[in-house]
Amino acid sequence: MITKKDVEHVAYLGRLELTGEEKEIYTRQLNDILEHFQSLQQLDTGKVQPTAHVLPLKNVFREDWVGQHMSGEEVLANCPDREEDYFKVPKIV
Repeated sequence: MITKKDVEHVAYLGRLELTGEEKEIYTRQLNDILEHFQSLQQLDTGKVQPTAHVLPLKNVFREDWVGQHMSGEEVLANCPDREEDYFKVPKIV
């Protein structure tokens, strides 16, 4: 069970200034959440396989292959501003 003192301590750690009314509200809300989780503890999950994600995930990788690439000159041909073999962009500080 969460007490008002627990809420005050967490608020202190989070550098939060709570009013007395807010402390009461958060204490009640946190206890309601814990009560809900206690009801979930009663469910029979013995036949449920543990999962790390609700959807089956699979990485899709393409095979790497060497192909034709554009030359540096072709890449920079439509560049609005360049300096030697580089794109020139505005300095951002």
